[in-house]
Amino acid sequence: MAEKNFHKQQEQDFELIRLLGKDIRGSKDVFTGLTLVKGINWAVSNAICKITGIDKDKKVGELDTDDIKKIEDFMSNPTLPSFLKNRQKDFDSGEDFHLYSSDLNLRQEFDIKRLKKIRSYKGLRHAFNLPVRGQRTKSNFRPNRRKNAAAGSKKK
Repeated sequence: MAEKNFHKQQEQDFELIRLLGKDIRGSKDVFTGLTLVKGINWAVSNAICKITGIDKDKKVGELDTDDIKKIEDFMSNPTLPSFLKNRQKDFDSGEDFHLYSSDLNLRQEFDIKRLKKIRSYKGLRHAFNLPVRGQRTKSNFRPNRRKNAAAGSKKK
């Protein structure tokens, strides 16, 4: 019981740290904490820790301002291998780059709008709120399912 209270006390000692536009609890490891930012997965988080020289088992609350600055500078212009980047062969520029946070959300939204505008198959599926990647639609993705189920039970 005392050990459980110790862990709670240890978690309360760390505050929230603002890292790459996301509030991360200070009790998390850097390796795990970076994955909470949208657009950074485990592989990219590992690469960030190795390239910047930050210990991935270190707690986010123990990071200096220099370490936070290192991570933010690295992510502003990441030198990652192209297979780790989430935007390969961009439609507009043809370059590989890595987006995270709100930049990723905006780019994704613009891509979907472009697909809808050119009336491609994927764009139409997005427009009609149907699955885009080939899932079956016989039993799932049915609109107004609850209303129909309630109406069906009243008819009896």
